[in-house]
Amino acid sequence: MSLSLYSGKVAGKLLFIQLMTFVLVSALFALFNSHWSASALGGGLAAWLPNLLFVLFAWRHQVKVPAAGRVAWSFAIGEALKVVVTIVLLIVALGVFRAAFVPLGLTYLSVLIVQILAPAVINNKG
Repeated sequence: MSLSLYSGKVAGKLLFIQLMTFVLVSALFALFNSHWSASALGGGLAAWLPNLLFVLFAWRHQVKVPAAGRVAWSFAIGEALKVVVTIVLLIVALGVFRAAFVPLGLTYLSVLIVQILAPAVINNKG
């Protein structure tokens, strides 16, 4: 995540905003077709779930006085796990469940855009 992990509240808010984004986009696609809605849900989960796992991994490995290099290794391992989980979820959604590509891709991209833009809005004090 492109988010400072000093504040757990900010990370929690960002995860909640991302969750609401892909739930709302999935609901909008439900107006067209239930298969598109499920595909959008799969795309949102493929973007949101790895972020959730990364935040949980980072919080778990956070200590009061981190050893030199521990933060960097924890971040690198968390990012590697995030990439692997994202790839696996997209393969499962497209290959196993035969998700429609357009709603899956649009929802995935919308969650990523929220991940980039939301921290600026959350941290805006005035």
